[in-house]
Amino acid sequence: MPTLEDIKGKIKTAQDLHSLVKTMKALAAVSIRQYEQAVKALRDYFHTVELGFQVIIQNQPRDMPLVIKPGPSPYLGAVVFGSDQGMCGQLNEQIFTHTIETLDGLGYDRQHRKILAVGLRLADRLSGAGEVVDHYVPVPASAEGIGSQVRKILSELERWGAHKIHRVILIYSRHLGGASYLPHTQHFLPVEEWWLETFKEKKWPTRVLPTFTMPWERLLPALIHQHLFVSLYRAFAESLASEHASRLASMQGAERNIEERLAELTALFNRQRQMSITEELLDIVAGFTALTEQQQ
Repeated sequence: MPTLEDIKGKIKTAQDLHSLVKTMKALAAVSIRQYEQAVKALRDYFHTVELGFQVIIQNQPRDMPLVIKPGPSPYLGAVVFGSDQGMCGQLNEQIFTHTIETLDGLGYDRQHRKILAVGLRLADRLSGAGEVVDHYVPVPASAEGIGSQVRKILSELERWGAHKIHRVILIYSRHLGGASYLPHTQHFLPVEEWWLETFKEKKWPTRVLPTFTMPWERLLPALIHQHLFVSLYRAFAESLASEHASRLASMQGAERNIEERLAELTALFNRQRQMSITEELLDIVAGFTALTEQQQ
């Protein structure tokens, strides 16, 4: 049976761990808010880029193709977002399972698909399963670091294009709010002509459609580049919000377990202390009785 000092030590350890978990919960909640704000700010940027597409498409010369269609390619590229750090629940495992199911469902065997993994833990998991992880990008520590990582990914995708990998998808966790998220797949490249054609039918919010001075064939690729940049940025922000949401859920579960353990240890400590007090009282009574008998 453990002594009172042993139980005190366990209670102190549990209290320290409880304090650490509460701190991690607070940090996760703050981080979720940071990335939610980043996603919210991107909506206005997305809208601005789409307005740019609308202006240029509705001013498009009739004989000018919207995009240059790449030739057929047997290869598929996937940018998959996971985490570098642990204690984020099942996020990496869920993204891993979703990635394998998605790639297999698209009909590409492992020799004809390449993966750019965001997050070392996910990269290791994919490599261990026999997937071709062509490149790894670390997860930024804050929203301020997303932009530089997006530029690295775009640079790698240009290299993929030179090797005839023209079809690229994004796989990441979409944050649903609070501690909820869901794996999501998004078509990324090539930019579909039918999607650009949809801007022809949209009504401009004012009476006069703006004009532009930059050559049409230079402006459209610039807008497409901005669209790709923002799409990757949003995937990063959504994935990071989901990572912290998963960590928040894990810490909430850990906090409940620690509190239950603390209650058990406290109850055990109280019982042990009461037993100890009772034993001391019995010893005192026994001693008093013995002295009384001797005096008689």
